[in-house]
Amino acid sequence: MTANQRFTPGLEPIETASRDEISALQLQRLQWSVRHTYENVASFRQKCEAKGVRPNDLKALEDLAKFPFTTKLDLRDNYPFGLFAVPRDQVVRVHASSGTTGKPIVVGYTQQDIDTWANLMVRSMRAGGAKAGDICHVAYGYGLFTGGLGAHYGAERMGCMVVPMSGGQTEKQVALIQDFKPDILMATPSYSLVLAEEFERLGIAPEDISLRLGFFGAEPWGEGMRGEIEKKLGLDAIDIYGLTEVIGPGVACECIESKDGPVIWEDHFYPEIINPDTGEVMPEGEPGELVFTSLTKQAMPVIRYRTRDLTRLLPPTSRSFRRIDRLTGRSDDMLIIRGVNVFPTQIEEQIMRDKRLSGNYQIKLSREAHLDQVEVRCELQREVSDQLSDVDVAAVGKQLQHHIKTNVGISTRITVLKFNSIERTLAGKARRVFDERPKLV
Repeated sequence: MTANQRFTPGLEPIETASRDEISALQLQRLQWSVRHTYENVASFRQKCEAKGVRPNDLKALEDLAKFPFTTKLDLRDNYPFGLFAVPRDQVVRVHASSGTTGKPIVVGYTQQDIDTWANLMVRSMRAGGAKAGDICHVAYGYGLFTGGLGAHYGAERMGCMVVPMSGGQTEKQVALIQDFKPDILMATPSYSLVLAEEFERLGIAPEDISLRLGFFGAEPWGEGMRGEIEKKLGLDAIDIYGLTEVIGPGVACECIESKDGPVIWEDHFYPEIINPDTGEVMPEGEPGELVFTSLTKQAMPVIRYRTRDLTRLLPPTSRSFRRIDRLTGRSDDMLIIRGVNVFPTQIEEQIMRDKRLSGNYQIKLSREAHLDQVEVRCELQREVSDQLSDVDVAAVGKQLQHHIKTNVGISTRITVLKFNSIERTLAGKARRVFDERPKLV
């Protein structure tokens, strides 16, 4: 870390603190968070008792490894408010992401949590080169998804003028960017390339686009995509990382001066890397599954939350905090489709709602014009396969498409086939997912 980086004007003192100072603050906050969760969340307390650990056993950061993990299953089993650590009337907002059974995973926030989140988004945006007075065009989805409102509140608190566009309506998005001339774009990386193609269609060159910065997250992306985004939109592309379960966007963010991986805001989130098979904490720098413990969350703290993201921790560069390497994948079977977390079982659940459809199906993923495309291939039950007219079959597909969009949150192309059209697996597990999307480079 150079002197210029260490003492950049406008940084919070903790961003330039020594490792000893950071560790001391982490331990203090970690002890509070574990005790707060233990005393107020019955399921966590029961898991601790089963392992024979109590908050008083946390005397050093390394002692966190003695405590149980939190997983998506815990969030699902305690739906909707069972993991709240404060009275319900202190929760001012909820967000949610998809769960493995179709029910959303619900996360609650006190007003202090909302303020913390907004402040971390300010820190993230400042690290990425944003400043007060910038115009920020938010193309993340608004609603239960944390992306839109997380970006919105942070940009407002920074002092930006926010354009709360949300997703879709590409032609209108480009028209407003032309008219309002924003400095910042917040979107998924894939959607930013869709916007870029609309600019190209209109004959607008990158140097004539007002955008200076882009904060891109909610789906994996590689350096190849970063180069393409920067070339086509004429901006600096910044990687911002977050999870609904941990708080939302702003858990980590790249710095404009280095663009070498998102910096984890370690004064609020304590990271570990574990062996995804054994749960053992890995040595510094080794690859594995990323685990987070919240240090300051009130409404719904998470202790050792298994993100399933595969990466490694990198040493500090532009800030005193450690960084996340590029994600190499996930340790479970979750699919990320246009920034939405989807499990095959969620789609299966919608198929099985219609008694005319069998349990044999395939999910085919491809990428067209930089956007994920999903084809769901399903087949009719034997007894109706030869009875339904083409019009009836089309109606079955349209109804399924509607159910998936409404309950899972993604757009799909549905192909309804005759009975026994999909190849059966004679041994082992049936192959349901065919992911033909190009690999990140």
